[in-house]
Amino acid sequence: MKPAPPFSIRLKLLLAGLIATVATTAVRAQSWTADNGNGTYTNPLFYDEFSDPDLIRVGDDFYLAGTTMHSMPGLVVLHSRDLVNWSFLSYAFDRLEMGPEFHLDDGKEIYGQGIWAPCIRYHDGKFYLFSNINGKGLQVFSATNPAGPWEHRNFEGQIYDLSVLFDDDGRIYAVHGYDEVIITELKPDLSGVIAGSDRVVIPRGNAMGEGHHFYKIDGKYFIISANYAPTGRMQAARADTVYGPYETVVIAGKETLGTTRAAGVQSIGIGRPIPEPGFAFEINDHDDNFLAAVPMHQGGIVQLPNGDWWGFSMLDFHSVGRTTALSPVTWQDGWPFFGLSGNLGRSPRTWFKPDLPSIAPHAPYQRSTTFDGDTLPRVWQWNHNPVDAKWSLTEQPGSLRLHTLPATQFLWARNSLTQRAIGPTSVVTAELDGSGLQPGDTAGLALLNIPFASLGLVRNDEQFLLRWYDQFSHETIEQPIASPHVFLRASGDYDRDFAQLSYSTDGTTFTDIGGPVRLPYQLKTFQGTRHALFAFNTVGQEGGYADFASFAVDEPLADRSRNIPLGQVVTFTNLGNDTVVWANPHGMLHSAASDSGRARSAQARFRVHDRGKGRVALEAMDGSGFLTVMGAGLSADIRPRPQESADSLFLWQDMLRDRQFMLLSLKTNRFVGIDPTTGEPYGADWPGARPDRRDGTVLTWHPVASD
Repeated sequence: MKPAPPFSIRLKLLLAGLIATVATTAVRAQSWTADNGNGTYTNPLFYDEFSDPDLIRVGDDFYLAGTTMHSMPGLVVLHSRDLVNWSFLSYAFDRLEMGPEFHLDDGKEIYGQGIWAPCIRYHDGKFYLFSNINGKGLQVFSATNPAGPWEHRNFEGQIYDLSVLFDDDGRIYAVHGYDEVIITELKPDLSGVIAGSDRVVIPRGNAMGEGHHFYKIDGKYFIISANYAPTGRMQAARADTVYGPYETVVIAGKETLGTTRAAGVQSIGIGRPIPEPGFAFEINDHDDNFLAAVPMHQGGIVQLPNGDWWGFSMLDFHSVGRTTALSPVTWQDGWPFFGLSGNLGRSPRTWFKPDLPSIAPHAPYQRSTTFDGDTLPRVWQWNHNPVDAKWSLTEQPGSLRLHTLPATQFLWARNSLTQRAIGPTSVVTAELDGSGLQPGDTAGLALLNIPFASLGLVRNDEQFLLRWYDQFSHETIEQPIASPHVFLRASGDYDRDFAQLSYSTDGTTFTDIGGPVRLPYQLKTFQGTRHALFAFNTVGQEGGYADFASFAVDEPLADRSRNIPLGQVVTFTNLGNDTVVWANPHGMLHSAASDSGRARSAQARFRVHDRGKGRVALEAMDGSGFLTVMGAGLSADIRPRPQESADSLFLWQDMLRDRQFMLLSLKTNRFVGIDPTTGEPYGADWPGARPDRRDGTVLTWHPVASD
C-alpha cells in the first residue's frame, strides 16, 4: 500500500479541484440560501457565521438577532416572513465609543469581546435588544421600528448571556448565569435592576448551561439553555411559577448535521495578547467524532400564527464559525423537543418549510461589491471602530480608498474592512490599485483569523513587491511585480479549513503563491474566518493610500439544483464501508462488495422518481419494485414492493458536496442505514449521521451510463 501523501499535498489537490470548478463555470450571482426552491430547506440557514441567535415573531414578521463581537457596525437584525429566507434589516449601532480598545488604540483591542449574545424582544410597541459588553456591562437598545434607528442605554449591570421575559403582570425578568441559573427582576422603565431581586432558581448540578432563552407558554415558564456536559446540547427547564421549582430535560442532543469538529489553536483565547512575531502556534486536529461544542446548542423556540412551533439553534461549522439551524419542534409530555415524532432530539438536515406564505428564495446579503455607491453594502463590517477620515468612497469614485495608518502588523491595522467567509467553498477576488502607496506601506487581501494570512503589495524606496505571508508558519514570500494594479484571490474550502492565495495582473490568469493556508477555529477573535481588505504603514507613520475597485464572491456549491439525481438511474455506495446498495433477491435492501457482480447488476441500480417537495421514490431496475419501509423500530426493513405506497417516500437529505446524501423515511422519521460492521440489511431506524459520516447512514450516488 502506498503511503498517504503529506497533508500539504492533499490540500493542494483539493484546492486544485475547487479552483478548477470556479474556472470552468460562469461567474454566478447566486449565493447560499437554505431554500431549495421546492418547498423544502436545507440547514444551515446561512453558510456564514451567525452566532448566538435569538428570534421572535411579531404578527406575521420574524426578527433574528446575532452576535457581532468586535466588528463594526454591530448587533445585526435580520427579517423574514417564512423563517427560511432572511433579509438584512439593521445594525443596532454603527460604532461603540467605550475606550481606546474599541479603536485598536494605545496597544489595546477587543478581539473576541465587544458585544455578544443578544436577546431580542418586543413589548408594548417597542423592540429591545439586550446584550453584554465585557467590562462595560449590560447594554440596552430600543426602537419603535426594528429597521432603526436604535437608542442606546448603558445598563451597567453585570448580567451576560441573558434572556428577558416581559410577564403578563407587567414585571420584567432577566434569566442568566452558567450552571447556576439566576433570575433578576428589572425596573419597569428598564433603568436598572431591582436591588436584591437576584434569585437562584436552578442550583448548580441540575444539567443547565448558559445562553438562556426565557418564555412563558400556556401559563408555564420555560428556560432553554446551551449545556456543555461535556458536549453541546440543549436543555429545557419548566416550572409553574417564575421562581420555580424547575424540572429539566434534554430537548436536543448529538445533532451535528454530519459536521466534524474544526482544528483548534492552543494558547490563544479571549484576553490573551495578540501573537507577536515568532509565536509558536499549536494547531490540534481532533478525532472526527469528538462532539465538543459542535452539536446544536444555544437557541430557542418560536410559534407560528397557525400554532406550529419551530426551533433555532447554533452549531459550530468549522472555519466559517458558528452558524444557525432551523428545526421542527415536537411537543411531547409538555416539552418542546427539537426533531420529529419517533426521532426526538435529532433534526433533519432537509425538511419541509414552515407553513407560512411562500417567499422567493434569496440570500440575506449582496456579497460582491464594486464600491460605486455612496455607502458600503451592509455585509461589510470594520475590524474595530474605523477612522472615518481615513477611508472614502468618493475620493476615487468607483473605488474604496483606504489611507494607510501605522501598525506593527495586520491584526493591529485600523480601517481593515471585513466580511464573513462563506461556505462550503467560495472564491473571493479583490482588485487593487496600489499606485498611491508610499514607502513603508502595504495593502491587500487577508484571511482574518489567528493565525492570519495575507497577500498584497508592499512599497519600498525602489519598487513594488508582491508579498505573501502566513502567520502560522511565519513564512514570507516576496517577489517584484511590474505593476501596482493587481487582482488578489483567496480560494477557500471552509468545511476542510484551508485556503489558497493567488494573484493575477490581468484578472483572468491567476498564479498560486505560497502553500495552502490552514484556517483553524480559535477563541481569540471568537469568530470564523473573515476576508479583509487592508492598508497600513509599517514604519510608524501615515503614508499613502490604496484603491480597491471591486470585491467579487463566487460560491461554486451554492447552486444545489443538481444535487438530487431526479429521473436518473444511479447506484448508491455507503460511506461507512464502501459497499454498494443492493436489492437482493431475498427481499431486503442489503450490501454488495463494490467489485462484485451483484454491484454491477440491475439489482444495484435505482431510478430516482421525483414526488415533489424533495420527496423521492426509488425503483429497483431489476423489476422488483419500489423500495418500501416495512414495519417500524426494529428494524424497519426496506424491501422492494411492486406497488408504490406512502411508505415508499423518502425525503432526500442533501449533504451538499461530493454527491453525499441521506434518505429520511417519511414513515419512521428516521434515516436509512446499516451498521457497517455487522453485515445486516438496511433499516429505516437510524437517528442521524455521525460527524464523520461513516456510520452507515450517509451514501453517495453515481450515475449509470446509458447503454
